[in-house]
Amino acid sequence: MDYQKQIINAIKIVLPAVVSITVSKDMEDIARELPFDMESLNPYDQEILKERMSQAPRDEHGRIKVGGGSGFLISPDGIILTNKHVIMDPHASYSVLASDGKKYNTKVMSYDPINDIAILKINGKNFPTTQLGSSKGIELGTSVIAIGNALGEFTNSVSTGVVSGLSRLISATTDMMGHQEKLRGLIQTDAAINPGNSGGPLINLKGEAIGINVAVVFGAQNIGFAIPVERAIKDLDEIRQFGRIRRPFIGVRYVTLNKAIQQHFHLPIGHGALIINEGAPGDVAIIPDSPAARAGFKEFDVILSCQDKKIDEENTLEDRLADHEIGETLKFEVLRKGKKINTQLALEEYKTPPPQMETKNL
Repeated sequence: MDYQKQIINAIKIVLPAVVSITVSKDMEDIARELPFDMESLNPYDQEILKERMSQAPRDEHGRIKVGGGSGFLISPDGIILTNKHVIMDPHASYSVLASDGKKYNTKVMSYDPINDIAILKINGKNFPTTQLGSSKGIELGTSVIAIGNALGEFTNSVSTGVVSGLSRLISATTDMMGHQEKLRGLIQTDAAINPGNSGGPLINLKGEAIGINVAVVFGAQNIGFAIPVERAIKDLDEIRQFGRIRRPFIGVRYVTLNKAIQQHFHLPIGHGALIINEGAPGDVAIIPDSPAARAGFKEFDVILSCQDKKIDEENTLEDRLADHEIGETLKFEVLRKGKKINTQLALEEYKTPPPQMETKNL
């Protein structure tokens, strides 16, 4: 089979299972989230703003469409893979448009607390599905196809290219407020990935999903990234086995050291995870009765390595823990008051803590 026919056949296999995700909000919610009070504007500016809102595209319920993304069905009963950042607004409504033109309300089953992956569910049966492949063994130059809802407007858009990089680490903006998260181990491709393609599949010439499209570099020419599909497969296995996606936890708050932080704290080393509280009232560096507390970790310890693998800005403590299973016993090298010590502890599952401990617990 020639190359062009391979591409066409792969697209025909996958396209029926690719969906568009619409993000909509009520006018009142949008007004509350504006960085200013509408009443503080002069009457002319108020009218201009109201007119623009009235002309904004709306869904069938009259809500204003504020964004969109893509996803793909991976089971006949309506399970969909997409990006976490596509569905993270708690005040928004989400609907799914299937390739046959039917619209569905959707339920968020779970999302990965570490990777930018979410799992959705729509009601129905006998949906077309995408076969999950493997990103293992792919090489630079491997042909790939990106499919999705380009720019939130052009559904069923496809682009072709090659794998142009492997194991990339990037900082990606995840919402309109500019929040960022680090994504590691990504597949880089020159297949065009546009806003709205997020959550769509990156497929091989067999029509198998090997990644989930996640980010693009603005201002560059065709530099896009996809999350390896193995991470989604692991998440799906956890949902089937435990009913949720679990997160490994040792119970420390930390900052990852670099040269600037090293100089600020007058430390003898510029890599590792410095255990330190965030300075808020009642904040703690070591979560009480956590694995780290029981193992004797102390505030201002620097965790240098996990399982003999160095911790630094490219491979954070969070990254190292994500490579291991809950219940696994890990060994750590720690710098304490200028002396290196070795210790070990067993990973536990992250539990939702009291409100004052909700952020950056690892």
